[in-house]
Amino acid sequence: MFWSGLVSLVDAWSVPEYSHGPIIPLISTFLFLREMRAAPPVDRPVTDRWPGVAVLALGLLMGLLGNLVRIPDITTYGFMVWIAGLVLISFGLRRGAIFWPAILHLVFMLPLPQFVYWQVSVGLQAVSSQIGVALIQAIGIPVYLDGNIIDLGLYKLQVAEACSGLRYLFPMLSFSYVFAVLYQGPVWHKIVLLASAAPITVMMNSFRIGMIGVLVNYFGIEHAEGFLHTFEGWIIFVACIVILFLEAMLLQQLTRRPKRLSETLDVEFEGLGVQARRVLDVVPSAALIAAAALTSAAAVGWAAAPEREIVRPDRELLVFFPRVIEEWRGAPRLLEPEIERVLGADDYHSAGYVSEVSGASVDMFVAYYHKQTEGNGIHSPEVCIPAGGWEVSRWRQLEVAVDGAAPFEVNRAMIQKGLNRQLVYFWFEQRGQRLTSDYAVKAITVLDSLTTGRTDGGLVRLITPLEPGEDEALGDARLQQFMQAMLPRLSAFIP
Repeated sequence: MFWSGLVSLVDAWSVPEYSHGPIIPLISTFLFLREMRAAPPVDRPVTDRWPGVAVLALGLLMGLLGNLVRIPDITTYGFMVWIAGLVLISFGLRRGAIFWPAILHLVFMLPLPQFVYWQVSVGLQAVSSQIGVALIQAIGIPVYLDGNIIDLGLYKLQVAEACSGLRYLFPMLSFSYVFAVLYQGPVWHKIVLLASAAPITVMMNSFRIGMIGVLVNYFGIEHAEGFLHTFEGWIIFVACIVILFLEAMLLQQLTRRPKRLSETLDVEFEGLGVQARRVLDVVPSAALIAAAALTSAAAVGWAAAPEREIVRPDRELLVFFPRVIEEWRGAPRLLEPEIERVLGADDYHSAGYVSEVSGASVDMFVAYYHKQTEGNGIHSPEVCIPAGGWEVSRWRQLEVAVDGAAPFEVNRAMIQKGLNRQLVYFWFEQRGQRLTSDYAVKAITVLDSLTTGRTDGGLVRLITPLEPGEDEALGDARLQQFMQAMLPRLSAFIP
């Protein structure tokens, strides 16, 4: 029942940002055995096991849903709920509730949904770049930031995805969580320790980027590459942990009776082996037998069920998208290999169209995905455009009416880089529906996967440049005129 989720989880651990994943279950096991000392064996019958069966059944349902819609993350979360149910069955609701810190800690081994990951990653890249450049400028080094490119004149440094800080943030969040659980002090101390992990990591990663810029400026580009780059990253991670310890010591000084740090952390391993052997003393109960029967029935039922095939509709390849659309003449172009890799689309069309009547231009980009599950998904322009150094005005929804089609909304924004201004429209083409929200796309994809077996979909993005002093309304009219000619042809390529 949970196999697909666990396989996907192990695959995710091969990504540097999630390489800490295999350690998380070991730490959760330590937290679990530690709490078992507070739940010694009892002689009286345990009468509150059945709520655990309900929780376990919920986990099985989540696993089933994840398998049906082919989203392994849902299956993996279902496995965590299943474990929680098993604990409540074994110890009863009242005694089993004390194990919630160990079970909740398992969340840190799970990858973020892809569309959330890209939003967080690009956001952290932007923040780290800006703070890093501010640090370089404070030292007196001339520097210019263009998107995620730090221009030092002789050298240019790209603050890539690997420099976003996520590979430090995720393990640091886990460490701060465990630190807060083991910390012996007021609850508000624990909250401060846990909440400070993200700001500490972001600031230290920004400091790292700034220091790399300084070292490159004085000693050469090799300080941004290879072993030195990796070594500098490990120094920053260790520094984040040291700062967390210093923060705990400072918090202790705010109490009436400050303790030494060694006294504030309950890191006691003695007796854990004895607690682990208690697993062998578990006595079968009616609730445990019911849980085993439910789990076995669900596993056998899913294994025996016929495999659901992904429905792939008939469609034209985007390479055949018209180069001439009424008065518009297009010139297709290929994306750079690295952009293609990050995009992950199964098919795409990128072209610049020019009106033979007015000479105005529209840049059109269409991406198509055979499936938007199993870790696949669309990269929203809301994330990608700022990474290119463009300043974006607030995105808003604009209703567009095109002859022959029902009115629908598009995302609209004005973007600017220096003196260059451009007007952007984009929306998601989703199996006959046009949506503006990433979250709505995910929700409708889950529903359609259950009802029709289709999870394909696409993205359409249109951009037109504005001349100096040109009114935005003229740009809107231009894009909507192009849409009037283009949309009737689009359905053959994104059904």
